[in-house]
Amino acid sequence: MGLGIDPSVAITALIVAIMVVPMGCQRPQVVNLGAVFTFDSVIGRAAKVVLEAAVADVNANTSVLKGTELRLLMEDSACNVFHGSFGVFEVLEKGVVAMIGPISSSIAHTMSDIAKGLHFPLVSFAATDPTLSALQFPFFLRTTPDDAHQMSALVDLIHFHGWKEVISVYSDDELGRNGVSALDDELYKQRSRISYKVPLSVHSDENFIIDALNKSKSLGPRVYVLHFGPDPLLRIFSIAQKLQMMTHEYVWLATDWLSVTLDSSLSDKGTLKRLEGVVGLRQHIPKSVKMQQFTHKLQSNRSMNAYAYHAYDTVWMIAYGIEKLLNEGINITFSYSEKLLHAQGIKLHLERIKIFDSGELLLEKLLQVNFTGLTGQVQFGSGRNVIGCDYEIINVDKTGVHTVGFWSRNGGFSVAAPEIRQKHKSTGFVFDEKLGDITWPGGGREKPRGWVIADSANPLKIVVPRRVSFVEFVTEEKNSSHRIQGFCIDVFIEALKLIPYSVPYIFEPFGNGHSSPNYNQLIRMVTDGVYDAAVGDIAIVPSRSKLADFSQPYASTGLVVVIPANDDNATWIFLRPFTIGLWFVVLASFLVVAVVIWILEHRINEDFRGPPLKQLITMILFSFSTLFKRNQEDTISNLARLVMIVWLFLLMVLTASYTANLTSILTVQQLPSAITGIDSLRASDVPVGYQYGTFTLEYLTYSLGMARSRLVPLDSTEEYERALKLGPKTLGGVGAIVDELPYIELFLAERTGFKIVGEPFMHRGWGFAFKRDSPLAIDMSTAILKLSESRKLQEIRKKWLCKKNCAEKRDWNPDPNQLHLKSFKGLYLVCIAITVSAFLVYVLRMIRQFVRYRRMERTNSMSPRSSWSSSPTMRFRELVFDFVEFVDEKEEAIKRMFRRSEDSNNNPSHVVEVQEADSEVPRN
Repeated sequence: MGLGIDPSVAITALIVAIMVVPMGCQRPQVVNLGAVFTFDSVIGRAAKVVLEAAVADVNANTSVLKGTELRLLMEDSACNVFHGSFGVFEVLEKGVVAMIGPISSSIAHTMSDIAKGLHFPLVSFAATDPTLSALQFPFFLRTTPDDAHQMSALVDLIHFHGWKEVISVYSDDELGRNGVSALDDELYKQRSRISYKVPLSVHSDENFIIDALNKSKSLGPRVYVLHFGPDPLLRIFSIAQKLQMMTHEYVWLATDWLSVTLDSSLSDKGTLKRLEGVVGLRQHIPKSVKMQQFTHKLQSNRSMNAYAYHAYDTVWMIAYGIEKLLNEGINITFSYSEKLLHAQGIKLHLERIKIFDSGELLLEKLLQVNFTGLTGQVQFGSGRNVIGCDYEIINVDKTGVHTVGFWSRNGGFSVAAPEIRQKHKSTGFVFDEKLGDITWPGGGREKPRGWVIADSANPLKIVVPRRVSFVEFVTEEKNSSHRIQGFCIDVFIEALKLIPYSVPYIFEPFGNGHSSPNYNQLIRMVTDGVYDAAVGDIAIVPSRSKLADFSQPYASTGLVVVIPANDDNATWIFLRPFTIGLWFVVLASFLVVAVVIWILEHRINEDFRGPPLKQLITMILFSFSTLFKRNQEDTISNLARLVMIVWLFLLMVLTASYTANLTSILTVQQLPSAITGIDSLRASDVPVGYQYGTFTLEYLTYSLGMARSRLVPLDSTEEYERALKLGPKTLGGVGAIVDELPYIELFLAERTGFKIVGEPFMHRGWGFAFKRDSPLAIDMSTAILKLSESRKLQEIRKKWLCKKNCAEKRDWNPDPNQLHLKSFKGLYLVCIAITVSAFLVYVLRMIRQFVRYRRMERTNSMSPRSSWSSSPTMRFRELVFDFVEFVDEKEEAIKRMFRRSEDSNNNPSHVVEVQEADSEVPRN
């Protein structure tokens, strides 16, 4: 009593303690576990057997529940949301601590809402819809991997084979739609995509499926991804076979629904033939003693599949959770909801539903469970899905279903099972990422391309720029043929020859024909699907790469700056005042004047007579020495003097013009240019020319910050030349032009007087543009590399671009500072007229003298030419020889001969003297 405690209170507390402790530790004799799923289904038939076997095994194991019987209460959902909901309420009336099921993802959404409202754990072993998230449905657990995990494996398989586009065929329900959405997300990570979707309902008839598949055949991709629930009829493959879609061009990939279907039934030869070449996924169940014992016990049941094994582990997982709950002294008690008690349900009798009071605690214990089951380690992750699951890659051929490899999230693909790889991990041995030989549709082993670019009925539509300048690269011929040709076109055609399949195509020119088109607009039309590809001199720049995929560059380019040239090469600068043509005319003039003067002076001037070599030297020196000093030889004849007067006047004009032009060139050469490259051009304020339609405008304005008002669009080499000649101070003129190197090389080959300053910048390349993720871009890149290695690319370049680059054709458009022949055309005409006239007068005089000489011979009785040949040809030849000999005689000797002939005619006694005089005519 010293403590001051009332004895009655102490006794009451002791009695209460004695009564409470035994009640808290008391285990129930029976714990009910509910299960609602479709009994009559591929998964349900196996799951029903396995769930019953699992409950029997749990009850037979004394280490679990320790005397408490686990009772399984099952209801058939009949694959219907209404029946499934009704079955849930039926089971709940009997008082269950947790619920297993359903199989259908559609029913799972409804059941998860009920579990959330009534606070009981719902554990599914087959609902794989990835949208059944823990945030929306906190009481929903899943002992099988969801479709997001499965689609990750499938996309890795697609990426492993290099396919970029797929066509998805799926069930038009929560399972199919949400699964394909997960597939799309995973493909996006690999820069691949679903190009076409084919939703099918379970009620779709054969005609509907045929129409849907026929529409997909008109597209390029040939990789089909099938995602359904298990289908014992395998209708999709029967119809595909009728449509000739099970051939070597096609790829059929199936999620694990196919392996579940095949594992749950015996496959006959007809089924295997129909499925030949199909590749699918199967959940990998590691081999273990526990699995061997289980399969031996149920060896009479041939409908086992991976989901059935997950159902077995689900029962054990719930049993372990209940055990944890009971070990903590939690009683299994139920209560009725106040809301349900006042519900006006007519036949559902909601007021009878018993709610497990410790549902949240049991959920917590289930999330902590970690054990080794039939399927391997069973443990939940943060998303309340079972952690980890590996897949087998299966392949169907005529002999059966074969495993060709394995996939794990961390290890990728291998021919070794994940558990084997794990054992070798500690030894440092690394397995190659590969798969075994796969039989594809049609029975072949060669991997299908997975897509068809086009066929003869639907050729590839390729847009090409209709250029009006630099047509060597690409343009449309302006004639009836309208043929597309050019350097870029030849490269594309040759590259297509190296692609190991046929690609029908048609070129469609783009542009108005008056100015070159805008290339950015060209790329946008490819992006928008108006065209399948673009071929031309298209620069690969970041802004365009965001819109389309480009091939490997087939030509290296870079921007350069071009300005009027001050030729720094002074070695041959003395030749620059005249064009090559004028130099040839001047040289020819010297030779012609030399010949004419020699002819006019030869008979009367001793300086122009003598041995042939002496005469030749005299003739040449006489003509060329007129440039520098007075000639040593004087002209005697009036005709020669007349020719010399005109020639000296022409020579004086040529010399003065040459001196003035050379002085101008040398003066200009000493004036340094203020523009030495892109940096100095950017710092200046001179107008800058650029080629219309190219990316140069975008680069100069956005990257270099040049004011748009400074930039002048130009569209041809003629406009380039005109603008540079006008200069920066004249309207329409520019101080420099910025353009890509290939264009400038052609411009400089056609036009002289201009040069490149500074180093090339903004290095880019030309490529062919394709739609995003087009497989042809990869194959075209490979072909271009082969083209470069074979030097075919260099041959094409030489064919198109050497037309203007060849040295022999560079004078077609001479330097504007040079003097042309047309500048001296009038003066040359006067000189030629006088020279020709003098020559004709001389020739006529010679002919007159020769006729007189012949007459004199005929009248002379002592003439030695009394007997001529009767042949006209011989007579003509003798006549010509006589004329040449006559012309070669000295003028003085000819005159003396004529005088003596006249004297002999007047005085016959002098005939002998005339003959003697004639015989003494010198022949020098």
